[in-house]
Amino acid sequence: MVIAEVRDLAKKYPSFELKSVSFALESGRIAGFIGRNGAGKTTTIKAMLNMIHPDGGTVHYFGQAFVDNEADVKRRIGYSTGTVSWYPRKKIRDIVDIVKRFYDTWDEAAYRKYLDLFAIDDTKTPLELSEGMKVKVNLMLALAHRAEVLILDEPTSGLDPFSRNELLNVFKELRDNGVTVFFSTHIITDIEKCADDIIYISKGRIVAAMPKADFIRQYSGPGESLEDTMLRLEGGAVNA
Repeated sequence: MVIAEVRDLAKKYPSFELKSVSFALESGRIAGFIGRNGAGKTTTIKAMLNMIHPDGGTVHYFGQAFVDNEADVKRRIGYSTGTVSWYPRKKIRDIVDIVKRFYDTWDEAAYRKYLDLFAIDDTKTPLELSEGMKVKVNLMLALAHRAEVLILDEPTSGLDPFSRNELLNVFKELRDNGVTVFFSTHIITDIEKCADDIIYISKGRIVAAMPKADFIRQYSGPGESLEDTMLRLEGGAVNA
């Protein structure tokens, strides 16, 4: 079942253009949004969440137009980015107390679960956290209100290999419980480990949006890893 659909999304900047981006996210699947830095991943995600205003196109969640149902939709989705801009001297537990007031679906048991899983000390302030721990706190906040769709922009940024693997296992657990996970990354091994679908963007255009197995059959050469394939495609084998 399609749970989110992007149609002909466009945004033009002086030095970059998002060109008629279209794809769909299916319920209970992990979609990896892949492309080199500057390809348009973050611009697409921000447009999907109305954090920037697109020049054209539409975004639907749960069969509803996002622009007409933004408050309702945002209660049902979780968003996280690799960058964090909280009150730097507030304790994490105080930040959580503020955030949870915005969600009638806040799940205290889920919050405690991810607090323990990510080994977060909620008596600390953001100033006292490493970049990797800040990413984990941001993810914990996104996961703790029982979101049906997670939209994550470079969620593994700043994490060590062990923590990244731990997080990918969380994604798989969420998928198995019916949650849709959409995450952007330039770390190809993360896609290999957990993605069901690949959405590949290059120079502001969607090159492919399909199940990972189909992507490999269509684009990978004999004996190529997914990373080898992406390096070859970005080297010019596919005209995006």
